[in-house]
Order: sequence, then structure tokens, then C-alpha cells
Amino acid sequence: MNRVRNPFGGLFHEVNAVQEQFARLVNRVAPYAAATAAGVSGPLLNVWEDENALYVEADLPGIDPAKLDITVAEGNHLTVGGERAVPEVAGAVWVRQERPAGKFARSVGLPALVDADKVEAKYENGVLRLTLPKHEAAKPRKIQVKAGE
Repeated sequence: MNRVRNPFGGLFHEVNAVQEQFARLVNRVAPYAAATAAGVSGPLLNVWEDENALYVEADLPGIDPAKLDITVAEGNHLTVGGERAVPEVAGAVWVRQERPAGKFARSVGLPALVDADKVEAKYENGVLRLTLPKHEAAKPRKIQVKAGE
């Protein structure tokens, strides 16, 4: 039986190795510049609302809650920042390091004004949950219609 060797097999292996090394380098320089389809920098956020508040969730496993920094500016600009400690393993050589470490920040515009003094933040099981009550000016109001005289 005559086997034909793929002449590009070694090349593909080398290209994959270079891509992995590059990804490792990028994660060390800008760890939260995630290679996601959205191309966002910082943690991915889920945001939803009802008539009284906006709600935000972010998966932030391994983060010390004391190192989280959450701000609301101009009534509708949310920033979630913090830092994940760089793991130090004595005497080890990293084979793969995909979990981001270091400082991060993510800012998003919110679809309504919120009352920054009433924002609640809870961190449980690696998930940050924010409740941002809407400012009274942002809540819908029922307008009384008067009949013409």
C-alpha cells in the first residue's frame, strides 16, 4: 500500500503553535481584551430592565469583591472595574494560561437615568449582580387627559 504524506501537516502544526504563543502573549499584555465576537474589553455584561430598575450581571470568578470598583457617572454611564490577581505557582512553567489576570474595566451606556445613590451590588459565587433603580425622571408617567370644556 502506497501512503501519501500530507506535505502541509508540519506547517499546520507550526502555525497552530505560533497562534497559541501569540494568544498567550496578548493575554499577558491585555488580558481582558477578549477575543470574543463582540471584541469587547473587560467582562461581558448582561443588562435588562423593567419599569423600576436596570439589572446587570457579570461573571467574575476568582475576583476579590474588595477589588471591584463600580461607578455610575452622568446618571447613565456604568463602569465595572477591578483586578484579578495573577496566579503564582512556584517552580511551574505555564503550559496554557487562558484565564485573564490583572486590572480590567468595562464601561457601558445605560438606556435610562439611574439613581446612583440607590444602586445595590452583590457578589455571590463569582457573579456580580447590580440593581440600578431608575431615576424618577426616567420612569414612565401616566398623563391625565382632561376633556375639553
